[in-house]
Amino acid sequence: MRYPKEVVLKEGKEAVIRLLEKEDEGLLGRFYAELPESDRWFMRYDVLDPKVIRKWIDGIDTATVFSIVAVSEDTIVGHASLHIRGFGCTRHVGRIRVMILPPYRHIRLGTWMLLDLIQLGMDKGLEELRTDLIVGVEDPAIESAHKLDFFERGELKNYVKDSSGNLHHLVIMTKRLHKNWGDY
Repeated sequence: MRYPKEVVLKEGKEAVIRLLEKEDEGLLGRFYAELPESDRWFMRYDVLDPKVIRKWIDGIDTATVFSIVAVSEDTIVGHASLHIRGFGCTRHVGRIRVMILPPYRHIRLGTWMLLDLIQLGMDKGLEELRTDLIVGVEDPAIESAHKLDFFERGELKNYVKDSSGNLHHLVIMTKRLHKNWGDY
C-alpha cells in the first residue's frame, strides 16, 4: 500500500489517508474526543483515556495492528485499523474497525478506508476479514459492508446495551479475501 494517498470525497471535500504515526498521539486523542458519545459507547476501549491512545501509538510497527488515519485540514477525521493474530486458530482472520467523524460520513471516506484495509489484509496473506457492527446504530456501515461483499455470518440478538440500557443486536460480518483484485 502506498501512502500518503489523497482522496477527493463527495461535496468536494479532500482528505489524505496515511499510516498512523507516533507523532499523531495528540491528534488521535482529539479525534476520539470529537466523536459523539453515542459512537464511543460501543467501542471496546475507553478512547478518552490517554493510556488507551498511548497503547495504540506504542503498538505501531508491532505487526499485529495496522492503523491508518484520514487527515483533513490538519485534523484526523477518520481512523481505521486491522488487527491480526500471529498465532492460533484465527490467525488467518483479520478484524477491522473504521471510525469517521460525523461531518465526513456519507461522503465515501469510510469506503476509501475500508478498501485500504481490504488491500492490506490481502497484502498480509489473510483469508478473511471480520467486523462486528450494531444493528440500528451502525446501519450505514452494515450497508456499505454489504456493497463490498461482506456477508452476515451471525447475529447475536439483544447482545449489546446502549448507554440507556436498551439492547441491540450485534451482527458479525466477514469477507473472503483473494490474493489480488483480479480474483474477485
